[in-house]
Formats: sequence, C-alpha cells, structure tokens
Amino acid sequence: MSSQAGPTIPTSHNALTSKTSQNYPTPLSPPPPAISKDIELARAMSASSKSSLFSLSKSDVIYEDEWLIAVNKPQGIYCESVLASVPHVLAGDSLAQSGQLSDGSQVNPPELHLANRLDRDTSGVMVITKSHKVAAKFVKAFTEHKVRKTYIAGCIGSIPNWERITIKSGHGRSKYGAWRVYALSDVGRTLPGGSVIRDMETSFEVVSVKGVRSFKQLSELMKDEENIIVGEEKAVVDGNAVEDEILVRASPRSGRTHQIRLHCQYLGISIRGDIKYEGVYEWKGKTYDGHELHAERLSFEHPVTGLPVMLQAPLPLWATQALQQSSN
Repeated sequence: MSSQAGPTIPTSHNALTSKTSQNYPTPLSPPPPAISKDIELARAMSASSKSSLFSLSKSDVIYEDEWLIAVNKPQGIYCESVLASVPHVLAGDSLAQSGQLSDGSQVNPPELHLANRLDRDTSGVMVITKSHKVAAKFVKAFTEHKVRKTYIAGCIGSIPNWERITIKSGHGRSKYGAWRVYALSDVGRTLPGGSVIRDMETSFEVVSVKGVRSFKQLSELMKDEENIIVGEEKAVVDGNAVEDEILVRASPRSGRTHQIRLHCQYLGISIRGDIKYEGVYEWKGKTYDGHELHAERLSFEHPVTGLPVMLQAPLPLWATQALQQSSN
C-alpha cells in the first residue's frame, strides 16, 4: 500500500503553535510600565522591613466580639503581619497568653483566619475570624457575594463625564504575567498557562474633583439611572487631556485580584501612586511610596448571630485632606 509523505513534524508543530497563540484572547489593558518593576521591588522590600516590626494597637481595632475582630490595616503592611499581631490586642491578652482561667482550667487559643485580604499598599477594614467554623461561613458569604464592600480611591486623570458608572469586563493573566482587563465576551476562555478569564464588575461614583465635592449626595446618586460600560474594546484615553485629582468611591460586585485598580486604569483615572497600573509616581513635586486605595466599609450578615454588621475604617490622611479641601 502506497502512502503520500505528509508535512514534517516540526512544520506541523509550528503551525499548530502559531494557530494556538493567535487564538488566545487579547487583553484590553496594557502591561505594567517598565519602570514599575524596580519601583515595585523597592516597595516590597520596604514593606517587608516595616511589616517585620509592625504591631497592632487597640486604636487599630474597629470591632470585636467572641467570633471575630476587625482592624484598620495601614498602608504598606502585609496582611500576614497584621494577622500575626492580632493576639496581642485581643480582649484579655493576659488570658490569651497564659491559656488558663482563674480556676486553672485550660483555654484553647483562638484559630485566627483572614476573612478578607487587602493588597500591600491598600489600607482599611480587615476582618479576622477566631474559629475555623466562622471562617468557613465567611468564605461562603464572600463566594455568594453577600458581603458588600466600598473603597475610596485617590485618582489622577481627565475629569469623568459621569457621576456614577458601572463597568463589567473580563479579568485574567497569562502565565507569569500581570493581571489584565479582558473583554466581557472573553469570559470563560483559556489563557496561556491554563488560567481562565473570569468576570468582574465594579460600580464607581465621583466624590470630588479638584477638591470640589460632588454636588449630589450618595442617596441622590443611587436614584439616578446608572451608566453601564461593557468592556469589549481597548479604552481610548486622550493623551492631551488635562489631568486632575479625582476622589471616587468604588463598590466591587466581584472579588478579583486588583479589580478596582484595573478598572480605574481602564476608565482613564488610574490610582495615584499605582505605578503598576499607570498611576502617577510623582505628582506636584511629591513622590508616592504606595497607591491611594482604602477599604472604607464592609457590610455583611453576622455569621453567628445573623444580625447586620457594618464596619467602617477611619479615612487615611490623603482622603480626609481631599474632603476637607472640598468643603472649604
């Protein structure tokens, strides 16, 4: 039986590789600027040093009961260092350290778990649970989107033509790559390295522009018809537009890594100091050591009592200054 010789294996392999690479989704947001690598490394080293010496104080505690404790995490500190510092501020420190009641019976130390995580340079509300059971309930609540979160972000960019907006897009990264914004229609598609694009959604509202507070209160904004952007094309940012200081409140309806930072970049209002996502490193003669993002509030149904809980962290200096300026 005769047979025709087919193409060589290398040619077939190359063609298949080329075809496969061309089928991968294209991100809508750019990769991190080259300068970000060195700056991020320096910030990470500084944070490691600060975190190794970090210790929570009672003034950092926002809320505590027998099942959980909430603290105000500072900027530039890793979550793990905050968690390690919690036992020193728990109610009844001497009891926690001795492990004994007055009658001599032993007390089991709490099983501390991070209920939510914040980026190294993001400050604000962090919840730590005191048992495996409560931790599992929080995981379920976050997975089912039953925990409401709001953040305050200090941004630099052209003045938005919206007061309230919701953006829906895809979220993912290639193997060894940075997180990127992808088209919403690409959700479910596979990226190099085997990861899959997932959906993400964030609502934004303008708090102040150039130190001038938004003329509408939050309650009024809630009544307005909401603008919705569906990310399908690369964002077009006017390079000639005048950049201003913009304070926004963000409410993520999903919990993707760097979600707010990515969506701010996509909207053309990158967070100040967020060099990884095109945020300015220097502004008006000042150099920024981290990005201006603060976890303002966390609302949920208590995992044990079932009662509504709303935790709010004091605003950092950069946010209070912007609000004080806007009220003058």
